Amino acid sequence: MMRSQGLDFYIPGAFLVVILLLRLPALWRDPRNELLRSVCAVLALAVCVDFATALPSLVAINRFTGVPNAAAPLVYSLLTAFCGASIVLIIRWNAGPEKAAWAARWTRRCYRVTAAVVVTINVLFVLGDAPVERLTDMDTYYASTPYIREMLLLYLLAHTANGIIVTALCWVWARQVHGALRAGLILICIGHLFNLGYDGLKFTAIVSRWLGHDRDYLSAGVAPVVASLSVILIGGGFVLPLASQRCSTHWDQWRRFRQLRPLWKELSAATQHTRELAEGPRASIELRVTQLEADIHDGILTVSPYLDAELRARALLRARETAGCAEEAEAVADAAALADAVVVWARRVPLPEASDPLRQNHRSVLVSPDDPSGLVRMSRALSSDVVRSFREAAALRHTPDIPVPQR
Repeated sequence: MMRSQGLDFYIPGAFLVVILLLRLPALWRDPRNELLRSVCAVLALAVCVDFATALPSLVAINRFTGVPNAAAPLVYSLLTAFCGASIVLIIRWNAGPEKAAWAARWTRRCYRVTAAVVVTINVLFVLGDAPVERLTDMDTYYASTPYIREMLLLYLLAHTANGIIVTALCWVWARQVHGALRAGLILICIGHLFNLGYDGLKFTAIVSRWLGHDRDYLSAGVAPVVASLSVILIGGGFVLPLASQRCSTHWDQWRRFRQLRPLWKELSAATQHTRELAEGPRASIELRVTQLEADIHDGILTVSPYLDAELRARALLRARETAGCAEEAEAVADAAALADAVVVWARRVPLPEASDPLRQNHRSVLVSPDDPSGLVRMSRALSSDVVRSFREAAALRHTPDIPVPQR
């Protein structure tokens, strides 16, 4: 029995530990991020609540302290701290940088109220008398004991107030947003509705005991299962939008990396890159994209003295005949001019005497490199028929003369 009840809490706790471990690297990289700190605090407290509430843990805490029922105020304090941290997270999450002062003010108030409730819970336990160890039915067994009764009601009232406040805040916010954030907020709402159900079961069992009825199974049997489910839903609701955002950012970076590869390859001969792009599995995609873009701009600067504005103008006229929009035509023209310049540079064609390579600026010819998305459009345009024809024409135009053998 003890083992099965322990697993009811240890398994959800282990699930939350995995989620917490996935968030810790981001906190390590950005320790001043208040939102990340709040997320990790909520997850850590949720883990503590789950592990401390398991029956084997209750027994271990009581034996370690030598005080019957010492685990009760600890669990109630952790649960109250989790409630306070949840409200702080919602405040910081919803406020944003523009409401930093407002968020800081309400965060301090929430901390004070949470600390006051935690202190009061422990003081009431010390003042009360609970000599008989009750692991599963303490709420109902001591429902009429002075001070212990008040302690039980205080933590339940604080828990109920938290459920109402967080559910209201998340529901109002969920109606204003979409996507993963909305899904996460709805999960949090559902989790806190489970919390309110847990409170209702506890209150029902306590009031039934006051009235002389036995409804202990609601408090000892049903309520813990509801609480365990609520912790998983709330933890998942907080993590889902952040994980979704991270995955989306990661996917966008990989897509940009793949899209820019053709342009990088076009300029690879003129690029003074110092290491391979695929160096080591530990290299982050952000680092890879940054290096890729740096190499591309390096290559453009290298061949910029050979960029031909007149040739680009001719390519633009041809591109407008087939391009779907003006941006696409500009990208094709830029790609054609760049492909021509790469061929001319590779053949070491001498520059006209009137030109000054030191004063040549690629921005006077190309448009796309000034726009982050322009590089992607130019990379895509390298495969167009217009660019291919200008590249081939440049290769033929600058093919070195082959001497005819004498007979």
